[in-house]
Amino acid sequence: MVELRKRKAPAEAAPAPPTKKSVGKAVASKTKDSGADKKSAAANGSSSKSAVAVGSTITLDGFGGEIETNDGEKTTLKKLVKESKGGVVLFTYPKASTPGCTTQVCLFRDQFTPLTSTGFSIYGLSRDSPKSNTTFKTKQNLPYMLLCDPSATLISAIGFKKAPSGTTRGVFVVDKEGRVLAAEPGGPAATVEVVSKLINEGGVAVESSATENVDDAAEGSKVEQEIEEGKPVSEAAEPATETNGTAEEKKEDVAQAEVAADVADSAKIIDDIPPV
Repeated sequence: MVELRKRKAPAEAAPAPPTKKSVGKAVASKTKDSGADKKSAAANGSSSKSAVAVGSTITLDGFGGEIETNDGEKTTLKKLVKESKGGVVLFTYPKASTPGCTTQVCLFRDQFTPLTSTGFSIYGLSRDSPKSNTTFKTKQNLPYMLLCDPSATLISAIGFKKAPSGTTRGVFVVDKEGRVLAAEPGGPAATVEVVSKLINEGGVAVESSATENVDDAAEGSKVEQEIEEGKPVSEAAEPATETNGTAEEKKEDVAQAEVAADVADSAKIIDDIPPV
């Protein structure tokens, strides 16, 4: 008797490797999707870059969300502008009661009368708690309110949120109609100078012409990043003192002092972070 055996089915051929063309299409598709995700994130307000520009008019209703005064009262930028006579000045600072931020709030305190002479209301803005900002305000005898924005909704809206959870020092000015008169980063003295120039020019929008302000802020951020990464940092410049040098030398001394203040602020912020 002949025994019949079932023949095994032939093995399926292995799929052909993808061609360079198909791989290119897949990469292009992925890149396109990634770009779309970034655009979507920006549309949802997750980007830290500001959508406002000097000379533009913002819609105050809902702009920057709800914030809190150091007294614990809920408020908004729209409400602050409405209560002002000529508009609102917001200067941002990284952390209450640190050296650079103390210099900044005191400069605005000392220039409070001339800076508010045309009807502008001045406010400090940070991510600090009402308790921290109240202590800061009381200790430095500040004549203006400090605003608390722990979620950085307003800070982000005006373009001064710094990843991942920091705040860029800067100043933002808006008039009663919502027109942006100034929006630029800078050191403690530079932020006051922006407002002073604006007052002297009669409330005309101030374009960011002082490139050294941006350079100072960028240098400060660079040093702050090195501190956060645990890199050794050379000795910071001592605060500037009065000398008989040239105006240019004094200007450089002020810039160095402001960077040193920002370094001290960053070190204080890092020291305050509890260990994991």
